Order: sequence, then structure tokens, then C-alpha cells
Amino acid sequence: MALTPTESEPEPDFESFLIPNFSEPQSNTTKPVSNPKPISGMAQDTALLHVSFNQDQGCFTVGTDHGFRVYTCDPVQEMFRRDFDETRGGIGFVQMLFRSQILAIVPRGPNGPPTKAFIWDDHASRCFGELSFRSEVKSVRLRRDRIVVVLAQKVFVYDFVGFKLLHQIETASNPIGLCEVSQAPGPNMVLVCPGLQTGQVRVDDYGSKRTRFIHAHDSMLACLALTQDGRFVATASSRGTLVRVFNAFDGSLIQEVRRGAERAVIYSIAFSSTAQWLAVSSDKGTVHVFGLKVDSGALANDRSRGVSERSLSNSSAISSLSFIRGVLPRYFSSEWSVAQFRLQEGLQYIVAFGHQKNTVIILGMDGSFHRCKFDPVHGGEMTQLEYYNFLKPEVKVEI
Repeated sequence: MALTPTESEPEPDFESFLIPNFSEPQSNTTKPVSNPKPISGMAQDTALLHVSFNQDQGCFTVGTDHGFRVYTCDPVQEMFRRDFDETRGGIGFVQMLFRSQILAIVPRGPNGPPTKAFIWDDHASRCFGELSFRSEVKSVRLRRDRIVVVLAQKVFVYDFVGFKLLHQIETASNPIGLCEVSQAPGPNMVLVCPGLQTGQVRVDDYGSKRTRFIHAHDSMLACLALTQDGRFVATASSRGTLVRVFNAFDGSLIQEVRRGAERAVIYSIAFSSTAQWLAVSSDKGTVHVFGLKVDSGALANDRSRGVSERSLSNSSAISSLSFIRGVLPRYFSSEWSVAQFRLQEGLQYIVAFGHQKNTVIILGMDGSFHRCKFDPVHGGEMTQLEYYNFLKPEVKVEI
């Protein structure tokens, strides 16, 4: 299926929006949206409504029932926040554009219907874009040249400069707003979202102007992840036992890994920067790290010289039962995680890989920040390097 060609648009210049003095905390006394009454501090009973990493996992944003905050990950510290008058409601979704002060926000509350997505420039203290819809906005994804808004059964792609609608996609029921976009520079965006059939992933490659569909699971999709370059997509279903990794360009299954035997809700999937590792969090309270067979940087070389040495090494390490696959149930021949970290069961966590080697960062909806290190050779239980509660910044533990 071919995509409809669209006019090329100039990319906006975000240099002026970069956070100044990025290593230093910013003042909390910023002007509020539409002049709501600012409040001096965060209430002790603050409720988190949303937590997400930025595109390079160097920062994270928090939506609360009072406003939003922005933090750096290394070191973990608050950069800036906006606290609104409680009568205006909270921020149900917020995503930062890389390390700029440009954010997409979706309000939650009586005076902020969730049918609108706002593009906020905190440097200029103003909203410079508003997108309105007939139904609730489930999520937003940002690139330097595109804004992607996800509804329950539609995905809209907009140009970032003039907010021109470039593409509209119909999807199956998508109550949690599953959608991911590649972040490599240039116009060749890859977008993945649910297809029209249960368990189906739709891949739109805007570089080749092609659309393909991957039958990833027999049950409803629960989580998606995409590498920065858009080459690999990882999927989990509502069963939550398996995670599958596909080549987004041709739809082929690269690897299937097993989180566990019991059903679970998968909250988060993350690739490492080279696609060497995959991290998964679920409501079972364990974060798993899996080794992947082929990394993104080696893919081009693999095509020219065949299977890479790393692929062969990994394959031999995980295929000790390959000679009886097809005889034993798939459970016994599954690929299991290399490393694990135990957390409180039932609480929602999201995960990303840290910029320090062999580390993962885990954010909890209770305000917890965990930095953990895994052993890539011996695996096993991860070591916690740091714990921090960003709702209670006085509570910080370094191991």
C-alpha cells in the first residue's frame, strides 16, 4: 500500500528552545498557562497522572493533578515545573521534545477537556499550538518535524511548522494510545501503531511511502516500542507472556522472548540505543532485560556479509534446546531474560536504558526513580545504584 505524497516542509529551528544551563536546576517561578493562579509548592497528596521519558531517555516528564514537571535522568534533578490552580485540573499527558522546552500536553479536569492537545513553549511561556478533536486524546508523539496525535481509533500526523494535517490513519480499538515514531534526523519517518485487525501492527515508512502490516499476536496489542532509526519494532499482547521483535522494513520475526508463564499487563518496552538489549516492565513487579540477536548498527553490515559474529554468538548461547524444539512445548524452548530487578507488584513502572553502560532507569507511578546496573555476561539480579522519590526529593539513596 502506498502512502499519499505530501509537500516537504522546512524543519523548525529548535536551537533557541534548548534548556539553558542544562546542568543546573531551573527556577520554579514560571508564568502559568493562560494565567492560572500559581501555587507555591506541590501539595503533599499530589497524584501522578502520567510519566514518560523524552526521545533520548535523558529526561523525563511528569503530569500531576496540579501541573507538570521536567527532570533530567543523570543526575536526577528537577529542571522546571508549572503548578496550576487546582480548579483548572491536572495534566493527563505530557511529553518533552528531546531536551528543549517544547512540550505536548493534554489536560485532565473539568476546565481542561482531554479532547485537546497543546504544544507549549516553556521558554516563551506560551502555547503556540492547539489541536482539537471530537474524542479524547490518548497520547501524543513528537519529532522535530512532526506531531502525532493518537485517539482511540485514529492517528493524525501533523507538520510541526504550520500544524498542517499530513496523514490520517484508521486503527483498531486503541484505548491506551499505542503509537511510536522513529527519531532519526531527516524526512524518513517510520510510524508504528495498531492495524485494523486484532494483534496487527501497522508500519508506515514515509521514506519509501509504503505501508505494511505485521500479524504480531492473536490477542489485542498491549505495548509497542520502536528503535530510534525505525528498523525494529517490539510488541506485546494483552496476554503479556511473550515479547516479539520484528524487522519493521520487511515484517519478519527476528526474535521472541518470554517474560513469564502467567498472564501480565506489559507497561513498558524499551530498546537500548544499539538494539543490543531489550527491557520490559509489567504489573508482576519485575523488570526484565533480554539480549537481542542483531543490533541496529550492525544491520547494514549483516546484509552485505551475512549473519554477524555477534548474531552467531548469541544464537549459540540461547539455542541449547534447539534440537528438541517442536517436540517440547514452546515454553521450554523460549528465550528468557538475562537480568531482572524486583519491584512492588501491581504498581505501574516504565523503563529505559541509562546513558551509563549496562544501566536501566525505572520510573514508578509512586514517584520512584531507580537506577540499576546489570551484568551482561553473568546476568541475574540487577544491582540498584540509586533510588530517588521525585515527589519527595529529600528521600534519595545512593548505593
